[in-house]
Amino acid sequence: MAKNNKEINKQPVNVFPVLEESVLGFWEKAKIFEKSVEREAPRGDYVFYDGPPFATGLPHYGHIVASIIKDAVPRYWTMKGFRVERRWGWDCHGLPIENIVEKELGSKSKKDIEATGVAKFNELCRSKVLEYAEDWKKYIKKLGRWVDMENGYRTMDTTFMESVWWVFKELWGKGLVYKDYRSMHICPRCETTLSQSEVAEGYKDVKDLSAVVKFKIKDITNSQIGHKFTNDDQAYILAWTTTPWTLIGNVALAVGKNIDYSLIEEKKDGKIERYILATDLINRVFKKELVVDNLIVGHVIIGSPKPESPQEEYKLLKRFKGNDLVGLEYEPLFDYYSSDEEMEYRENGWKIYAGDFVTTEEGTGVVHIAPAFGEDDMKLGRENKLPFVQHVDMDGYFKEEVKDFPGLNVKPKDDVMATDVEIIKYLAHNDLLFSKAKYEHSYPHCWRCDTPLLNYATSSWFVKVAEMKERLLKNAEKINWSPEHIKAGRFGKWLLGARDWSISRQRYWASVIPIWECGCGERIVIGSIAELEKLSGEKVSDLHKHIVDEITFKCAKCQSTMKRIPDVFDCWFESGSMPYAQMHYPFENKEKFENNFPAEFIAEGADQTRAWFYYLHVLAAGVKDTEAFKNVIVNGIVLAEDGKKMSKKLKNYPDPMEIFNKYGADALRYYLLTSPVMLADTLCFSEKGVKEALQKVNMLLWNVVKFYGMYQGEKSELRSQKLESDNILDKWILARLNQLIEEVTENMDKYNLPKATRPIVEFIDDLSTWYLRRSRDRFKGEDETDKKAALATTGFVLTELSKVIAPFMPFLAEQVWQAVTGHDFKDENKSVHLESWPIAENRKQKIDDRKILDNMAMVRKIVEMALAKRDEAGIKIRQPLRNLEIRNWKLGKENWDQYLELLLKSEINVESVSYVSGEGDLEVVLDTEINEDLKQKGIKRELVRAINNMRRDMGLTISDRVTIKWKSGTEIAAVIEKYKDELRKDTLADEITAGDGIDGGKEIKINGDEVKIGIQKL
Repeated sequence: MAKNNKEINKQPVNVFPVLEESVLGFWEKAKIFEKSVEREAPRGDYVFYDGPPFATGLPHYGHIVASIIKDAVPRYWTMKGFRVERRWGWDCHGLPIENIVEKELGSKSKKDIEATGVAKFNELCRSKVLEYAEDWKKYIKKLGRWVDMENGYRTMDTTFMESVWWVFKELWGKGLVYKDYRSMHICPRCETTLSQSEVAEGYKDVKDLSAVVKFKIKDITNSQIGHKFTNDDQAYILAWTTTPWTLIGNVALAVGKNIDYSLIEEKKDGKIERYILATDLINRVFKKELVVDNLIVGHVIIGSPKPESPQEEYKLLKRFKGNDLVGLEYEPLFDYYSSDEEMEYRENGWKIYAGDFVTTEEGTGVVHIAPAFGEDDMKLGRENKLPFVQHVDMDGYFKEEVKDFPGLNVKPKDDVMATDVEIIKYLAHNDLLFSKAKYEHSYPHCWRCDTPLLNYATSSWFVKVAEMKERLLKNAEKINWSPEHIKAGRFGKWLLGARDWSISRQRYWASVIPIWECGCGERIVIGSIAELEKLSGEKVSDLHKHIVDEITFKCAKCQSTMKRIPDVFDCWFESGSMPYAQMHYPFENKEKFENNFPAEFIAEGADQTRAWFYYLHVLAAGVKDTEAFKNVIVNGIVLAEDGKKMSKKLKNYPDPMEIFNKYGADALRYYLLTSPVMLADTLCFSEKGVKEALQKVNMLLWNVVKFYGMYQGEKSELRSQKLESDNILDKWILARLNQLIEEVTENMDKYNLPKATRPIVEFIDDLSTWYLRRSRDRFKGEDETDKKAALATTGFVLTELSKVIAPFMPFLAEQVWQAVTGHDFKDENKSVHLESWPIAENRKQKIDDRKILDNMAMVRKIVEMALAKRDEAGIKIRQPLRNLEIRNWKLGKENWDQYLELLLKSEINVESVSYVSGEGDLEVVLDTEINEDLKQKGIKRELVRAINNMRRDMGLTISDRVTIKWKSGTEIAAVIEKYKDELRKDTLADEITAGDGIDGGKEIKINGDEVKIGIQKL
C-alpha cells in the first residue's frame, strides 16, 4: 500500500508501474469507484453510453484510445458533481462470432451450417462469445479505467433482445418498416445482405477484367438511324462492363437519349464490321484517330493520315442521337433464358432502352442491363417490365441451367478474375468480344471474411430512413462534435446521402426479427416475451433463432399456423437499440431512462460515424423523435511507428501490456490524450513518446512531491492550505494554477481532450524548473514566514494539481494527493477521485493574475536573453557579475515588483540591475568585468555545488548533518575562511575545518586550483 516520504524518496526511476499497482489495490479494497458513483450528486445524472466491443481477441491500441476517452470524461464530470454510471457492454452476435465457429467446424457455406444444425451452431457461438473476456478485464483494470464489468450488459441476453423487439415494434407501429425486393450488396460466402455502412467499410482497390462486348443488332436494314444497309450488312452495338459474369443475365442495353452516337465502319483482314457507340468515346475505344473528310473526331481539322497498315481502316459513317437507337432489338449473348417462352415479359427483353444514368465518362456510352445485379438495372427493368434473369445463387455459384460454366463461382476470393476469364474466352470464341483489358477500381469486400461482394437482387426488410431525413438532419444540429468538422463533414454528409436501411440478415446467431406470417397473408409483429407467450401458450426464456423458430400459433384470420420469418436483425440494429436494451426499457427502469435520454456523451472511432453513431441517431429519431446523444468525441486510428497498420505478424508495435509494465498506464494515457488521435486524426504510435511523457510529467512532478516531502516534516497544519504570501513566486505559481484550471475546464467542457491536457505538461515544467528551483533557498532559509509560505503554497498547488490531472492520470493523481494531504492511503473514504473539481479564482483575481503572469513572462524573457549573453562571453552562471542593463525599458518602475528584480539578479547572478528607457526592441547588456571580490564569490558557489553533489552521492538527506575537512592552496583557503558561515549553511555542515588526514576525500579543481574535501556524517 502507501509508503511514507522516506520510502518514496528511495524509489527507483521505474517505480511508476509498481506505484500504480498499489493504487489499484487501494481502489479495489476501498471501493473508490463504487463510492464515486454512489456518493451524493448535487447536479444529478450524467449519462454515458459505452459502445460494446467483441471479446473475440485481445484489446489493441484502438480499444485503448477509446477506453482512455471513456474513462477521462466520466471522471471529470463526476468531480463536477454528477453521478456517472459506467456500465460495460459486450457485443455478442453476428458474423465475427459466426466466422470463428465456422472456421473451427471447417464450414465453407451455409449448407454446412444447416447440416450441423442451427441449434448446435448457435450454442457453439454462445460458448465463444466471451472467450477473451478475462483478458479484457486485466487490460482495462491495468489501464486504470473505471467501468462496471461485473454487471455489464450482453447483446445476447434475453432482456437485451426483448428491448430490441420493442424498438422494432415501435418503428413498425409508426409505419417506418417495409419489405421490398431490390438490388443490394451481398456476401456470397456468408450468404447474407449487408447494410450501407458495412459495405462502405470494405472497399479495396483491385484489378478486374473489363470487356467491350459486341451485341448484334437484329434487322439492321429497318433501323431508324438513317444509314442505308443491305440485307447482308451486320452491325453491332458495343457495351462495356467490368463484371463479365453478369452478361449471362443481360436482358437489355441502355443509351442516353440525348447523347451523340456514331456508326463506325472497320475493315480488317478483308472483313467489314460496323459498330455503334458514343461519339465522344470513339478514340478511347478504338485507340486510334478516326478520319471523316479531313476531320479527326474530337480534334482539330488536319490532313488525312495514312492508316497504319493496308488491312486497317476506320470510318465514321453516321451520327445520331441515342433516342434513335431506342427500340432496336439485338441477339442475346447466351440462350439459357431467352429461349424460355414462359418467361415473364420475355417480349420486352433484349432491346435498347433509354436510361438517365448513362454517361460518356467511361466505357462506350452503352450500358448492359442485368436487372438482378444492379440498382440502376433493376429500376430500368421495373419501369419497362423487363424479364428478370438471376443466373447466380446467393452463394455466388452459377445455377445449373448455365451449362457452359458448370460449378463456377462468379467472384472466387482466391482468384477474382477466374470466372470472368472463362466468360471472355466464350465471347471471343463466338466472335462477340471487341476488346478486353485489366481495370483497376475500388470494389467492396465483406468486412468480416474479406470475400468480394456481389450486387444482387433479393428481398429484405427496410427502415424508412429517407422518410426521416429531415428529422435526422434537424436533430443532428443539436449535437456537439469533437472535432467539430465531423458534424457537417463525415457525419453530416453521410446523413445527407442516407438511404433506407436493410435490417434483415439471412444468418443465425443474432436477434431475430419478430414477425410471424401466415400463408393467408396475415402478419403479426411481436414486441415482448409476454405477447409471444400469450399467443403461443408456451413459456419463453430465450429469444434466439433455434428456439423462437419452433414457436408457432394459430392465425386469428384463417386458423392456419403462423410461423416466424427466417431472417435475423442486422447487428447494427441491436447496437442502435443499445440505449433502451441495456436498461431493459420499457419493461424496467422506465422513469430512470426517460429522465436521462438522450445521453450526455458517447465516444468511438471515426469509422463509427457511419455505423454506431449513425444507427443510434436513426433509431432515436424513429422511436423518440430526438437525438440519441448530446456530445461525442471521435478518435482516429493508431498505426505502427512506420505508418503501417499494426500487425501481430510483423511485430511492428509493442503490446499494450508491455507498455503498462515498463512505463505505467499514466504515461501511455497522457501520451495518447495529448495526441492528434483524440481529434479523429491518425497517430503513428511511438514508444519514445510514452517515455517522454513519463519523464516530463510523472518523473518531474514526482520529484516536486519528493522535494516537498523532505521539508514538509511534521508541519501537517500546512498541508494543502493556501496562505497569503507577498512572495512574487508564490503569487505567480498560484496565478499559473488559476490559468491551468480555467484552460483545462474550458476545453473539457468542450470535449477537446488534447487542448485540455497539453497545458498540464507546461504547468509541471513551470512548477519544477522555475517555481521550485527559484524557491529552493526559501525552503532551507531561516525566514520562517517565507519558508511557511513556500511550503503552504507548494502543498496547495500540488493538491489542486492532483485534482486537475485526476481524470487523465488517475494513478499519479492519487499518489500525489495521498502524499501531500497526509492521508497516505490510511482512510478508505479519502481519495482524490472523491474530491470536487477545482475552481479558479474570481474575475478580480483573474485581472491581477494577468499582470503577474505578464510580468513573470517578461522576467523569463530577460533571463533567456542575459544567459545567452553569458554563453557568448563564456562565463559560467555560478560566476557573479556586477550589473545587468536593460535597454528600451517601457514598463516603468511602478509596474515592476521589487521581487521581480531580485529574481532577475538571482537567476542571472548579477549584483545590480539598471533600466534605460527608450524605443525599439528590448535589449540587455552584461557587465562582464570580474574583480577579485566577484571571483571569490564564484569560487564559493563552485564549492557549494561540489560539496552538495558529494552529499547526494553519499545518499544524505536534509536531516543529515555533517562535518567537512578541506585542504587546499591559498586562493581557495581564503574563500573558505571568508565565507565559512555561508558555506556551513548552504551545505548543512556543523563544522568546516582545514586539516590533513582526510579519509575518503575527493579532489576537486576550481578555477585551476585544487582542493581536497572530506565529509563525515554526524
